[in-house]
Amino acid sequence: MASIPPRPGISHDRAAAGRDKRGGATAMTDDGRDLAAESWAFALKLYAEPGVSDACLKLQADTGVDVMMLLVVTFAAAQRRILLTVPDIKEMDNECRPWREQVVRPLRALRTALKSGPAPAPSEATDSLRSQIKASELIAERLENDLLAAWLQGRVSQDRRLAREAIGGVMRDVVLLALGEERRHQIGSLQAAFDTLLSATDKFVQ
Repeated sequence: MASIPPRPGISHDRAAAGRDKRGGATAMTDDGRDLAAESWAFALKLYAEPGVSDACLKLQADTGVDVMMLLVVTFAAAQRRILLTVPDIKEMDNECRPWREQVVRPLRALRTALKSGPAPAPSEATDSLRSQIKASELIAERLENDLLAAWLQGRVSQDRRLAREAIGGVMRDVVLLALGEERRHQIGSLQAAFDTLLSATDKFVQ
């Protein structure tokens, strides 16, 4: 995930498409825009907490997890009391996979490649280009956030705040999906990253 600023403020055209109960495209409602804004603000605040960016980047590097999706799922549990099931997470993953694979990851790969080459990179001129790509990557991630927030609309909230173990469990489910069956045994080696992310989330639980 691209480094994000400590507070919201990036300007871009909001995603116009939401989803109705049948899964069809529809204009995002005011509530949907509010949910997207809340989710993005949560992601910015959580990612800025000590150790969280390193934990997220480790999970991304070691498992291929979609950090934006992980943050939205965490937001849903911690602030909206929406505890997504494994089938829900798979559906959410299907919703954002085309955007992630065709837009976000290519931008990230290009930004990463420009750290060392090809010629004329690295140079002052290519560093400027890399900064522009990084900004575009961040916009792409916010658009993914908006897409996922639209997907969350209408999901049932629990009456009470979710237990810490439940929030940690749904985080693990997102990462387990990224690992797949053949690599799910690796989840134990990621405990420190989970602990950091969950501890930082504690202060935002409502």
